Amino acid sequence: MALLLGALSTLWLTPVYAAPALSPSVVTSARHFNPSTFEERRADLLQTAARYVSAGDTPAGSLYDITAALHLGVNLEAANVRLAQLLAAPPSGNMFWMYQMVMLMAAGQGRLSVANEQRFGDLWRTYWPSRGDTENHWLMYYASLRVVSQLRPNRPPADWFNGRSSEENAAEAGAYIREWIRVTTTQGQGEYDSPGYIGEYVVPLALLAGWEADPERRDEARRMLDYLFFDYAVDQINGQYAGAHSRVYPRQILLPGATTGSALGWLAFGVGERVQNAQAVVLATSGYTPPPVLGEIAHGAGRPYVNLERKRTRWRIRHAGPEAFRVGDRLTHPVYKYSYVHPDFILGSSQGGLLQPIQQQTWNLRWRVENTTEASNTFFTVQPHSSPHEGTMYFTFDWDSSTDVIARSKVDYDSPDKLASGSPYEQVFQEGPALVGLYQIPPGARFPHLLTLFSRDLQDVVEDPSGWIFARGGPVYVAYRPFVAGEWRDNDWTGLLRGGAGAWISAGFESWGSRHRVLISEAPRNGYVVQVAPVREHASYVAFQSAIRALPLRFRVDRGPEVEFTTLSGRVLSAVYGETPKVDGRPLDYAAWPLFSNPFAHEKVGSGRLNVRHAGEGFSSDFTSLAEPEGTKQP
Repeated sequence: MALLLGALSTLWLTPVYAAPALSPSVVTSARHFNPSTFEERRADLLQTAARYVSAGDTPAGSLYDITAALHLGVNLEAANVRLAQLLAAPPSGNMFWMYQMVMLMAAGQGRLSVANEQRFGDLWRTYWPSRGDTENHWLMYYASLRVVSQLRPNRPPADWFNGRSSEENAAEAGAYIREWIRVTTTQGQGEYDSPGYIGEYVVPLALLAGWEADPERRDEARRMLDYLFFDYAVDQINGQYAGAHSRVYPRQILLPGATTGSALGWLAFGVGERVQNAQAVVLATSGYTPPPVLGEIAHGAGRPYVNLERKRTRWRIRHAGPEAFRVGDRLTHPVYKYSYVHPDFILGSSQGGLLQPIQQQTWNLRWRVENTTEASNTFFTVQPHSSPHEGTMYFTFDWDSSTDVIARSKVDYDSPDKLASGSPYEQVFQEGPALVGLYQIPPGARFPHLLTLFSRDLQDVVEDPSGWIFARGGPVYVAYRPFVAGEWRDNDWTGLLRGGAGAWISAGFESWGSRHRVLISEAPRNGYVVQVAPVREHASYVAFQSAIRALPLRFRVDRGPEVEFTTLSGRVLSAVYGETPKVDGRPLDYAAWPLFSNPFAHEKVGSGRLNVRHAGEGFSSDFTSLAEPEGTKQP
């Protein structure tokens, strides 16, 4: 998957032919955010990519660079020669290969050489790409199949790898795409809010937004791009995706501004720093224009605020659990997200548990920085978990081989110092800029410890005699109170990634993975409290520490973790492990958790709508005509 994206950095592409018309603005006005700014960034990205293409003695240019050239109608002779060189290699990459071919074909309509046109036809006939096994795989596969079937209409089964006609392929793909839209807008995404994998959703939707032949379906794709970018805009700070993530790699954890999400944020909204990114080039060629109101939200409108979101887990094959619910004939589990979004920071979390296999991040703190691509502005705790129970919950592997099979591609999965993990033994909740975590790890668990990352960008760390640990991250003070003391270690104390394991996963480790520390607490019954505050709200660092020490806090871990903590704002957070947490004595109402709730949109689970409003501007999308599958039961 992501391996392919890295390995094929010399094989990328983009879409265009006769460039699709830019989508009409769906906002009522744009007082503060000029759409021409997006056009300038769009042009800059494409022109830069197109300049890389050459086909002389030193051929250069990736597939996405070639696509940019085809899209712009520049350097066409070199683009066709270079494309022929790249297409001569045996095809590989499955659904990633599919969308690259589709983008090139769309970009090259009327501009491809006869030989390249014929090569595309041969490839679609002879190479059988896998559909994959993840949500993003299936969307890429079916969006690519839908568009290529329309680019090659009326072709008989003999012209296709799967022995189906163009019309049959288009119909199957169209049915899945609408099902995905229906599930996402009623039950939430399974691969939710991923700083890297957001690109694997933007790309197929961009294909459909640019080249779907049916105007109604093309509009649906453009409105789903609005949906995804709204989801991103409300939970990012200066382009960096924040809060709980479904899937994230070690490098993305430690360099949150050097991700596809950040690159897309720069293109769409001008937040963060410019990054030349393949998937951003795809979006740039699609004709999609983000609603200006989303730019205002991305640039900090309405902050501070609380953002609530209800997502779902990946489909559960086994061990679904008592809170699982059914969507059609599949089982999933609710994910309850909470983010406190402040001009200076975002503290965001989910409830904990095994919400996404392998690469989950249950919570994190992200503070504002200007140098976004090189900053390691993050703080979080994880209970590293590895077990056949998790592997067989989400994958078809057998119990005995599941851990080994997972670790072959995600090399840090079975390592005690991994930074991304869900845990069946954790319980997390949050109120504003304060967060509580409780853990009860049974005997025999693989890694019975908590790992708290103090990144290299945290400064002035103080271990106070009271048990509190204080730190400063840019414009933010952090207070962390572990229930059981721990010991300091290097973040990669096993040397796994430093030693080059996983190839592309650990590539460049010294630049992004070194000089961080982790606090390791090995008690099986454990917990912590986190309190965050803007520097601007306290007279000094010493004053902040004094205020924290004065807060009422009581906890115990002897018979099972429990805590009661009064925050800086006076709210009382209390919890007993295994019971519903309380705020000011009232249990959290997970049953009423909304699909979205923030100052800009309020949608209930099952709504199938998104109605965004800010300062008299906004847009509305209604997907309710796409009815839920028969048998769907709400949690």
